[in-house]
Amino acid sequence: MNILAMHSLCRDCLHLERDALTTCPNCGGGRVLSHDSLTTLSIAHLDCDAFFAAIEKRDDPGLRDKPVIVGGGQRGVVSTCCYIARLYGVRSAMPMFQALKLCPDAVVIGSNFPKYTEAAARIREKMEALTPLVQPVSIDEAYMDLTGTETVHHAPPAVSLARLAREIERDVGITVSIGLSANKFLAKTASELDKPRGFAVISPGEAEAMLGPRPIDFLHGVGPKFAQKLAADGFDTVADIQQADMKHLIARYGETGMWLKQRAHGIDTRPVRNDEERKSVSSETTFREDLSALAALEDHLWSLCVKTADRAKAAGVVGAVVTLKLKTGNFRTLTRRISLSGPTQLAQEIFRAARPLLAREANGRERFRLIGVGLSGLDDHRADSTDLLDPSIAKRAAAERASDLARAKFGKDAVVTGRAARIAREKGETG
Repeated sequence: MNILAMHSLCRDCLHLERDALTTCPNCGGGRVLSHDSLTTLSIAHLDCDAFFAAIEKRDDPGLRDKPVIVGGGQRGVVSTCCYIARLYGVRSAMPMFQALKLCPDAVVIGSNFPKYTEAAARIREKMEALTPLVQPVSIDEAYMDLTGTETVHHAPPAVSLARLAREIERDVGITVSIGLSANKFLAKTASELDKPRGFAVISPGEAEAMLGPRPIDFLHGVGPKFAQKLAADGFDTVADIQQADMKHLIARYGETGMWLKQRAHGIDTRPVRNDEERKSVSSETTFREDLSALAALEDHLWSLCVKTADRAKAAGVVGAVVTLKLKTGNFRTLTRRISLSGPTQLAQEIFRAARPLLAREANGRERFRLIGVGLSGLDDHRADSTDLLDPSIAKRAAAERASDLARAKFGKDAVVTGRAARIAREKGETG
């Protein structure tokens, strides 16, 4: 017997009632969410809807009803696009010429990261007002654990989240979609069910039935290549994985087989962690003599990026924020951070993010005694995500992971980059 009572929540006026409703009796609105676990679940995933494009439309109302693409530039790819452009088939990471072929009337706007970062910071502040357990995944999405917050906010987490969505829309000027469940995987899955401006709930009890008929790549973390491999092995739907023997999956796919089996059943034991709970992965070094030359500092930065990436890979985590640390000759500490468009554990990506931060500080007017680099906003690694602004990341990721395998098998000097080889030669020449 189901002991849980059906509740309904109006997302417009926040009226909560113990019944299944389609229209709010308080305000007459139709944006009513009904679920029998609505008041008992507390793990949420928040995702901004077409974030970059939404910010551009917010700042230029004339774009409201037009297809908008953010991106272009030297790489010539779509960073993100609004939902109108998506109706034409435009997608993130698509080459710009292809996007404009599908949607020739699209308005193309170059990325403005300072503006996006400012909006993201305001949203992050609002999330942290609800709970200290906020785990960023990228600049426009995060997990939240609202367990125990009902006493503080005098409302179940679902009501607090609906209020949050309403405040973001009012104060930041964009919409978000929210997923609510009992774990991170199901919360992420739920947030994608009702976009844009959505709010969906998945309880653990309904997860198997909901996931079963879905294609295998519906599981967050199963990319196109892995989906092709699974299809070739006879796994087309999530139900195929649900019915498969765990031992067979582990024998076939190793640790990923166990992960796959768990996700197919809606199981995810990862806690929501903030940076204070889970330390950043980092490396730093102190110089024998203070340095001011950018080229020399970049060489040290590269070595530290490799060390940080190795530690992230060993820990099985990826990070969404890169932090550069510098200490001047008079012991003044500088820290500079940048949010990535997607999480990474690759040395090349860490270096590409930290290098401009270093260039802005190492202008020849200051000497430094220490440099460090770190990853924060950590999450468990599953597969390399495609950087929306740089689709060539997949090739760089494949090359770096091939190098990792070679180093593991033949020693750390088996494969080195041109920069690393030059650094090694210079160290040898200087004794």
